[in-house]
Amino acid sequence: MDLTRGMKKVAEGIWEIPRTAKEGMLVPARIYATDELLKGMDEGVFEQVTNVACLPGIQKYALCMPDGHWGYGFPIGGVAAMDAKTGVISPGGIGFDINCGMRLMRTTLTEAEVKPKIRDLVDRLFHAIPCGVGTKGFFKLSPDEFREVMTHGAPSVIRRGYGWPEDAERIENLGRIPGGDPDKVSAKATSRGIHQLGTLGSGNHYLEIQVVYPGSIYDPALAKAMGIDREYQVVVMFHCGSRGFGHQVATDYLETFARAMKRYGIAVRDKELACAPYASPEGQDYFKGMVCAANSAFANRQVITHRIREVFSDVFKRDARDLGLEVIYDVCHNIAKIERYRVDGEEKELVIHRKGATRSFPPGHPDLAERYRSIGQPVIIGGSMETGSYLLIGTAMAMEESFGSTAHGSGRTMSRTAARKKVNARDLLERLDQRGIYVRAASFAGVAEEAGMAYKDISEVVDAVDTIGLSKKVVRLQPIGNIKG
Repeated sequence: MDLTRGMKKVAEGIWEIPRTAKEGMLVPARIYATDELLKGMDEGVFEQVTNVACLPGIQKYALCMPDGHWGYGFPIGGVAAMDAKTGVISPGGIGFDINCGMRLMRTTLTEAEVKPKIRDLVDRLFHAIPCGVGTKGFFKLSPDEFREVMTHGAPSVIRRGYGWPEDAERIENLGRIPGGDPDKVSAKATSRGIHQLGTLGSGNHYLEIQVVYPGSIYDPALAKAMGIDREYQVVVMFHCGSRGFGHQVATDYLETFARAMKRYGIAVRDKELACAPYASPEGQDYFKGMVCAANSAFANRQVITHRIREVFSDVFKRDARDLGLEVIYDVCHNIAKIERYRVDGEEKELVIHRKGATRSFPPGHPDLAERYRSIGQPVIIGGSMETGSYLLIGTAMAMEESFGSTAHGSGRTMSRTAARKKVNARDLLERLDQRGIYVRAASFAGVAEEAGMAYKDISEVVDAVDTIGLSKKVVRLQPIGNIKG
């Protein structure tokens, strides 16, 4: 079935597939993309986003961001809002790595100060922050302490000295989503997560040292308000989530939901969209378990922040505060949140699924911490280790158009298997080194999978959300050092 045949362009960068395109669609599907990005999207995106449009209780549209590509159930880059009273919650709309997200930290250092020490700095970070499949961290917790992490997130480790008191106000939801219940998490999930705080993991997870080069600051006032105030300034960005803990929570509840759907008379077009009514016992149990994994991810990124400060302080022989190693922001991009929006003139409580999509709240939003309420929420969109990344800001347009959501990254154009076949990792590392980007990796396969050619053009994705108005471009950040799983 050619689902694009009836698709129409409703505004610049916004494409709509009507409800008539597929039997069972309850709402239209919307794709955000430039003409060029739309041409490059795989057919799976159109198939999956229209399947999402069939889920019970979905509101307004099923959405896909410009970085969209085939995922598990939902497209990666997918957003869907479900009525909290009548709609469902679906792990496929959140992802296995629950609260996979980005954190960005500033420094007062310049490229001239960092570049001579970049190899030492990257090597020490590589040893201080374990990465790769199945790695365990140096951060040891008792079962009771891990339960506290599940319910209290980043503040639970900040209280133990792994951070600064002000860090929490620079994290989405202040580093803690309320409502987690460790009793809704299996023993197997707990055993997978308890020793993984302070670790990057594998796949597309990374830690990167980046520079603000001349011409890369698009809005100096907004950049300065977020802590970026000069050219050649060095920042640190990293990308990771809840690791094996979140994966097991998702796996456990997908099995539960597959059985529950029969009891609730729910049929889905793809078994990967297994779901349950949000208000049902099964839906509530999953949400409470998902929150535990999300809080663990916040704590994971917080421990990594502490390690970064330790390494920088050791390499530069200066206190981390003197180096200005402050958190700019931390965002989730695999999560379900309960938020309120107006739909057809009625304010509703909705379950917002963001799977490979980032929150993009505007100035004045009550859910923003005081520090950012006047300018809006920082948005972090990560690229590949070859291309750089972006810092943006949330907009009112996102609230009207996309349930306060925007893109999260470049978006793959090539499978990991295909990338491994096409890319020689050793050659790639040598080319990157010649370009002034020093990379340490847990495996050559991981390097090949994350080559720039396997991703969309990050600048094109960012320009698309900027043009549509889902977020506003502020600063481009380019890599000089990287550690990968």
